Amino acid sequence: MSAVGGRREQARWTRARLGHTGPALDLLTASFDRHVYAPHAHDEFTVGLYVGGSEVIDYRGGRLRPGPGSVVVLEPGEMHTGGPDTTNGYAYRALYADTSLLTDGTTTGFPHFREPLVHDPELAAAFRAAHTDLSSCPDPLEAESRLPWLLTALARRHSTARPLDDRIPGAHHIAHAVRTRLADELTTPPSLADLATDLGLSRYQLLRAFRTTVGIPPYAWLAQHRVTRARALLETGLRPAEVAPLVGFADQAHLTRWFRRVLGVTPAAYRNSVQDGDH
Repeated sequence: MSAVGGRREQARWTRARLGHTGPALDLLTASFDRHVYAPHAHDEFTVGLYVGGSEVIDYRGGRLRPGPGSVVVLEPGEMHTGGPDTTNGYAYRALYADTSLLTDGTTTGFPHFREPLVHDPELAAAFRAAHTDLSSCPDPLEAESRLPWLLTALARRHSTARPLDDRIPGAHHIAHAVRTRLADELTTPPSLADLATDLGLSRYQLLRAFRTTVGIPPYAWLAQHRVTRARALLETGLRPAEVAPLVGFADQAHLTRWFRRVLGVTPAAYRNSVQDGDH
């Protein structure tokens, strides 16, 4: 946490890696009452989702006033400032993404956003959920499954770039090959970029084929597979803290999050119920 000074001047940075050996991407969670940014620009795309208050941003000779639910897209190299628009301050979630993460599922090169203020409630909700989950536990496969997909959707829906054809021949074969590799390399899964290269695809094509066939992204499938493996280990008497690294979860908290999602109970409660003879 880096403090800017004041009652609610807080900015917390999280670095998420896209795959175990992939590039890093920075996530920012910020809440400010009075902080005003000096004029500056970024080398990457800045995508921000506002969750409280309102900010005023000087950008391209005009002023943006995003409020809760607004998505703002600032392009690389564009000078801008930011500060509170009201006495209530402002709070937002942001990520800083290389241009390539917005172009995997598009054509026509650089994705220009004529309107930097985007209204897209569905995308905003997905962005907030992914940002929240990855800020608390930046799992590499989860980051690579969720963030490029969201950024590509942003470019396809709201920029000048044109969507690629979504038809992926052999989607079932692709999904089967990905599941096999992820299951075989449970604790250190390969990156989606490497899997895509091995299959002669782009990462977007791999994600599209997998989601279309399986119904969920690769990280969610792997998490459920890990939970299944974890159940078997818990039934042998191992404790959740011992099981988590054996099946590839970052720690017991990561195991517990997914155990609750899949089974509705904590791993500790599940282990106790098995020992008590309820299963």
